[in-house]
Amino acid sequence: MNANAQDTASSPAIPSRERSTTIIVSEERAASDWGLNTDEWSRYREVMQGPLGVYSPNLDPLTALGIEARSDEERRRYAELQVGVEARRVEKLLAYQRAYDEAWQRLHPGLERVAMAGGDALATAEGSGRLAVFVKEDCPSCGPLVQKLQSAGTEFDLYMVGTGQDDGRIRDWAKAMKIEPSRVREGKITLNHDSGRWLSLGLEGALPAMVRQVNGQWQRR
Repeated sequence: MNANAQDTASSPAIPSRERSTTIIVSEERAASDWGLNTDEWSRYREVMQGPLGVYSPNLDPLTALGIEARSDEERRRYAELQVGVEARRVEKLLAYQRAYDEAWQRLHPGLERVAMAGGDALATAEGSGRLAVFVKEDCPSCGPLVQKLQSAGTEFDLYMVGTGQDDGRIRDWAKAMKIEPSRVREGKITLNHDSGRWLSLGLEGALPAMVRQVNGQWQRR
């Protein structure tokens, strides 16, 4: 008997029925996480094998099904489900952000805070009217704009493009631009990694850029 045959003989095979059951349970769980039934999950997988999946390979199930809805009723259903999912996501994000802020204040009270990589301050600031300012290091006009806003007492969220998730680069830039540490500690100015947000907004033009949400849409000022 050769080695491959011995390996096959010594390794217990997983019955095909067990594998099928595992796949079904996994798909049911995935569908349930999004508030869908298994038929809708199957349609989502089918939709993503078409042109939509090529153009937007990372699209979530509710958005994909909403875009490819076959009736107004379906479109409303997926929109309502997505609103619920997003509301729960933001609620969890805010709860964790509060815990993070408390831990930071307790452990590093004197150090300027940089927002967690992956945190979405734009999402949590929706409807607040708070200004978002996008900058980058090699930008002669970025510093003067930030200093002007600070001098005017404007509260804003600063996003630095191209940091490579290096907190030190943001802190060094903020220090060079004389951003007041007290305003950062108080949350009047926040320091954030851009993490692709500027591109995701789909706005045009060079940096620096100031954007604010107006009627549900982020607009450049």
